[in-house]
Amino acid sequence: MDLPLTSQDEQNLITFVRDLVCTPSLSGHEEAVARRLAAEMERVGFDEVRTDRIGNVIGHFGSGSGPVLLFNGHMDTVQVGDALAWKRGPFEGIIEKGVLYGLGASDMKGGLAAMVYGVQALRNANASLAGDLYVVGVVQEEPCEGMAMRVLVEEEGLRPDFVVLGEPTGMQIRRGQRGRVGLEVTARGRSCHAAMPEQGENAIYAAARIIFGLEILSTQLADDPVLGRGTLAVTKIENTAGSLNAIPDSCTFFVDRRLTLGETEAIALAEIRNVILREGVPANVEVTTYTATSYTGYPCHYREYYPAWILDEDHPLLRATSRAVRETLGYRPRVGQWAFSTDGTYTMGVAGIPTIGFGPGQERYAHTAEDQVRLADVCDAARVYARLAVEVLGVR
Repeated sequence: MDLPLTSQDEQNLITFVRDLVCTPSLSGHEEAVARRLAAEMERVGFDEVRTDRIGNVIGHFGSGSGPVLLFNGHMDTVQVGDALAWKRGPFEGIIEKGVLYGLGASDMKGGLAAMVYGVQALRNANASLAGDLYVVGVVQEEPCEGMAMRVLVEEEGLRPDFVVLGEPTGMQIRRGQRGRVGLEVTARGRSCHAAMPEQGENAIYAAARIIFGLEILSTQLADDPVLGRGTLAVTKIENTAGSLNAIPDSCTFFVDRRLTLGETEAIALAEIRNVILREGVPANVEVTTYTATSYTGYPCHYREYYPAWILDEDHPLLRATSRAVRETLGYRPRVGQWAFSTDGTYTMGVAGIPTIGFGPGQERYAHTAEDQVRLADVCDAARVYARLAVEVLGVR
């Protein structure tokens, strides 16, 4: 089956993805992009377009029966960061030599736009899918991957049989990633005047002893032959001293713990508790909680444990994706894994739904002032998504 995009479709797709990049959509503030996404889904001709309670935009195309395939893309981006580092404005949507530059171009507005236009290719071919295809633009993936998908599956009741993530893969395939857990460690002391430090117990010194122990621990973490080694990094420190001339009575620091296969929340907590016990300092550790409010007013609370996951290399979804790339673009895609984290932590890591990744853009440009995507890849990705829908769902 031929699944074409006309030259006008390609121009419309380029206009659409550029509009997405030019529209700021920081996490928790995705409303403008959500409206633009829903409008484009309507224009392309999805059978149904709606927005759920947390603000996810859901487009449905298909027969209403048979297996369910979900294309996942997130609408939000990280912060701009140092504005002076951007050679091109983060929201200007500048195109040079076929490359679109701007915040979120690779991560992942290029992939999201391509997923919408995969449906355009299916409509051009009058393809009547034997199952249901959903294209979903989710919210707040950057700070809390998987949370919006949990709402979609567990509260909205949309449970797909297969999930494809459009995160940047360089037009190759990703079949997994390490997980992560956010940890908060608080060391306790006794406050006093800094002029007489011997009368108190400095919580910063206690925290420093634990941090030194964690630095040693970080060289001893588990290693997986596919996903690689677990990592540990202290990323923020704060204390409760009443002034700069007071000994702090508590010191809290935060740990980004990346989990390889076989590592769990319980293991990560036990490792840090062992360091605390060995150092003999009063301290406790707990998993952090993400708290925010979505642009729809939905209260977000999510325990920040995101499991590692990997799809078997012989899984039918991986074979179908490889076949779709090969038949559409003429090459056999390489199969690897992401360094960063994705919504797959929920879809496969928690819910056990077979999940795979394919998208335009390079992982190395994500979260940088050089964020960019090749527009030819965006158009090619749309064709691959259309072919993949046919491969997975079949036609009537």
